[in-house]
Amino acid sequence: MCDFKNLDEDSKIKYHLELTKCANSFGGQNFFLQLLEEIRATKPHPLTSKHSDFRFHLGTIKWKKVIFNDKIELLIKTRINETKRGNFLPKKSDKSYKSVLNLVRTLKPIEFTIKPLHREDGSGFKTVAFDIVNDDVTKLNPIFDAVFFCSIDTIKKILNHRIEK
Repeated sequence: MCDFKNLDEDSKIKYHLELTKCANSFGGQNFFLQLLEEIRATKPHPLTSKHSDFRFHLGTIKWKKVIFNDKIELLIKTRINETKRGNFLPKKSDKSYKSVLNLVRTLKPIEFTIKPLHREDGSGFKTVAFDIVNDDVTKLNPIFDAVFFCSIDTIKKILNHRIEK
């Protein structure tokens, strides 16, 4: 999703609709973008929280398992090549295959719940880190990628994408 400009029109529309739905369930685009800006500004990465949560003045993100920094570093490094390969997993012959597979096994069962502070702002939404296509193909979940890693400018382009009829 972060390589939005190189996607075909159907994919752009799909991601626009998915991200708009998430933004609306978090209180609208403004609140959603503020959440993303807070995540980007937080050091160390919010996913490494000892309490398995990220809190800020407009809402929270919660998950049920501590994620260590080495897993986040590997995730950031590996996600860059996913678009070229069409798969988050490297080739089985690649020396990093086993560590990336362990990363997927660690993060796959974790569900991330994103909720606004006030109920009247929306019901929030949930996401997972990976979508398993089959035994050999795993993709980074586009919503997870957008919330934790894509640039704010890219997210704005996705949210503002105009659907041509």
